[in-house]
Amino acid sequence: MVTLPDIEAAHQRIRPTIHVTPCEFSETFTALSGNPVYFKLENLHMTGSFKERGALNKLLLMSPEERAKGVICASAGNHAQGVAYHATRLGVRAIIYMPEHAPITKVNATARFGGEVVLYGKSFDEALAEAKRRGIADGLTFIHAFDDPAVIAGQGTIGLEILGQNPFVEAILVPVGGGGLIGGVACAIKETNPKIKIVGVQTSRIPSMLAAVAHHATVELPAATSIADGIAVRRAGEQTLPLVEKYVDDLVTVEEEEIASAILYLLEREKTVAEGAGATAVAALLHNKTNLKGKKTVALVCGGNIDPLFLSHIIERGMVKDGRLVKLRVMVPDRPGALHSLTGVLADMRVNVVTIQHDRAYHGVALGHTAVEATIETRGSDHLDALFTALGNLNYPFERIR
Repeated sequence: MVTLPDIEAAHQRIRPTIHVTPCEFSETFTALSGNPVYFKLENLHMTGSFKERGALNKLLLMSPEERAKGVICASAGNHAQGVAYHATRLGVRAIIYMPEHAPITKVNATARFGGEVVLYGKSFDEALAEAKRRGIADGLTFIHAFDDPAVIAGQGTIGLEILGQNPFVEAILVPVGGGGLIGGVACAIKETNPKIKIVGVQTSRIPSMLAAVAHHATVELPAATSIADGIAVRRAGEQTLPLVEKYVDDLVTVEEEEIASAILYLLEREKTVAEGAGATAVAALLHNKTNLKGKKTVALVCGGNIDPLFLSHIIERGMVKDGRLVKLRVMVPDRPGALHSLTGVLADMRVNVVTIQHDRAYHGVALGHTAVEATIETRGSDHLDALFTALGNLNYPFERIR
């Protein structure tokens, strides 16, 4: 099992290279959650995630002979980038197996950092199995994404940084996939100050660590998709499970919509970009998934590698949920001036029209009427309610399209 001295040694080993990320107080999230909240911004590393720490520690522990042969790993994205970046920087060949459905931004970034990307298999498990097979065949050192003592110790250096930056912390929220991050962080924290609460957060789609703790053994869960793809791990680590059982106080889950709202809140309120996995700890805070009220809490924002197109979808959905982006269908008389009356109300209410069209043939439109569909932008739910009142006064039947 990884120990505190292992983590302290890793800290000394990687600190000349690894960026010490901020642990910033958030007034906004303190007000929203009822906790004094600090964010450990691991999304600010060169490759956009904490995975650099474990990858570099593993590389630095390799012998010259092992480095000369090269390394191989399997990853959905962040571990791939961490290995590729630091291996290339150290002059080590890095072969990276990624599943065929891996986000294109992560694939391109891994190649840009110098990794030799091989897209293989329909799932991470297929890519992992093939990477292990090739590693043995070619004599390459395999760097596991989470189930490796050197990797776990590297991730644990986050815990030491938090203690140095915020010695008064009372609780830490950590995203959980295979357990490498929480295993290392929990060991570093609990062996230094056992009074600090450690809470792990998983996506409800694939709670592999929760299942492992319940069975006291690793359990392979059915495949599932999640916007938190970085922690959508079907089986927890053999070496991380004992650390979780020994040091972690609680494990909770968050839903997909809760993760999406956390991404949007971080972007809009904190000006911080987080990917799905990176926002799960914040989602647990926002949606009251813990019993930490009033405690000085650090939430790890562990990654920021989100596809821009997917981020735009999250922003759009979040605006719809908040009533700031709304689609209406209004039935108006099919005569001159009717559309002008409708748009006049929208203008008077200072509502911005994104798109508008009308149709006489569909939606059960009565003869002599037309259906006007308009996508509009409002300032929020109160503004939308006022608009509905104004439309009601116009005596045009309308409905909000969900």
